[in-house]
Amino acid sequence: MKKVVEPRQLESGNIEPAYEIHTVCFACGYDIDESELAADTCSDCGAPLNLRQSVAIKVTTVPMSGATM
Repeated sequence: MKKVVEPRQLESGNIEPAYEIHTVCFACGYDIDESELAADTCSDCGAPLNLRQSVAIKVTTVPMSGATM
């Protein structure tokens, strides 16, 4: 399962970057979908459902305060 979060500007003016969270079965790497999260076992390998998540953060802005290029 992949969850994609788009960048957004916070009230402070800072920007929260875009990121993706990818969730898979810890035992076999099977791509778990949202409907399978309530199960106690992996639907692919039958192992007890333990999740592994990886997060990819995307750079959406680069602050330039005081820097020259």
